[in-house]
Amino acid sequence: MSANAGARTKRADARRNEKTLLDAASAVFVASGVDAPVRDIAAKAGVGVGTIYRHFPTRADLIIAVYRHQVEACAEAGPKLLAENASPHAALAKWIDLFVDFLVTKHGLAGVMQSDHSGFETLHAYFLERLVPVCAELLAAANAAGEIRTDLEPVHLMRGVGNLCIGAEADARYDARQLAALLIAGLRQTA
Repeated sequence: MSANAGARTKRADARRNEKTLLDAASAVFVASGVDAPVRDIAAKAGVGVGTIYRHFPTRADLIIAVYRHQVEACAEAGPKLLAENASPHAALAKWIDLFVDFLVTKHGLAGVMQSDHSGFETLHAYFLERLVPVCAELLAAANAAGEIRTDLEPVHLMRGVGNLCIGAEADARYDARQLAALLIAGLRQTA
């Protein structure tokens, strides 16, 4: 095996390991918030705490990486959900569930990045650039199928769902997904 092949394999392994860590951190952050102990993330990922710190030296590094990871997961999920679901409306509803999980984590990001306003703005621009077109595709498909009303801008739907998520991390009884599901059900075209 050449040195380059070994380096590529190691990089591929490192990418898989990082994805495993980010998936675990995403799940823990959704369940427990961004202040969840790193040991909980390590346990969920099946690694030691030191492994997390090797990949993400600070909590802010980890949270930002989870944010980007979740944006990419939401962006990639849209077309896949459209292909796999019986109706575009069902795909939209499932995508909104993923988006809600992301938003619950995102609310903790602002507190972490209080001192880095430009960094937060850059991440927000990235979020809009990646996710508004996906939401637009889902809405257009549901509209073309005659399943939903046609007078809604994607960014407005995303903002509405975002507003429904505010406070979810502070109250275990509050179910943002349930309210988002009501919003999506309300988009249905009526005869």
